[in-house]
Parts: sequence; structure tokens; C-alpha cells
Amino acid sequence: VQLQASGGGLVQAGGSLRLSCAASGRTFSSYALGWFRQPPGKEREFVAAINWSSGSISYADSVKDRFTIFRDITKNTLYLQMDTLRPADTAVYYCAADTYGVGVPKYAWEYDYWGQGTLVTVSS
Repeated sequence: VQLQASGGGLVQAGGSLRLSCAASGRTFSSYALGWFRQPPGKEREFVAAINWSSGSISYADSVKDRFTIFRDITKNTLYLQMDTLRPADTAVYYCAADTYGVGVPKYAWEYDYWGQGTLVTVSS
């Protein structure tokens, strides 16, 4: 599975961005998919996850009610809609796939495949 994340960029605080994660090689049909981010100088952290088949979703508390994870089954693409962005959201964002596909994993070690990352910069 190859994952290609896109959609990052520079945005002012309070603005919005939508990240996309497209897959090649296999479909997501039985996977769990997640978004993680790594702020400058910090550890990678969980943002959101979705179980592709059940639609179950989980969010980190820091993004709940501001970010929305969703999928387009027909396009085999994962999205992260980010609204009301804050400078603290500045990070490289990664999409990841857990081929075991149970639940909505929140830990990086549970994921088997990773995209290359896309940079989101939120200015104050």
C-alpha cells in the first residue's frame, strides 16, 4: 500500500484546510486509517482515526469539534477537514493505514503504512 498525503499549506489562524490521503496498490476496504501530526521539535501525535468498514471515528481532544475525518469509499481516499485552525496546529501531518483493521487505533505503532507527510503552517 502506498499512501499519498496532500493539501497542506499556509493558512491564517481561524482558517480551514482539507487534507487528502489517496491510496495506491490496494483498497482501504478492511483497514483502519488515521491522521497523525508532528509539530516542530515534538513527538508525533494522534489526530484522528476512522475504521474504513464500520465508519467508527476517534479524535484527539485537542482537535475535537474542529477537525473532521471522513472517507470517500468510491475514490478510496481519506480526508481531514480542519477548521478553526490555531498556530498550535502547525505540524507535518501524516496519514497511516492499519491493515489489521480493528477499531480506531490511536497509537503510531499500530499502523503499518505511512504517507510522506504534508506540512500545515498556521500563522497568528
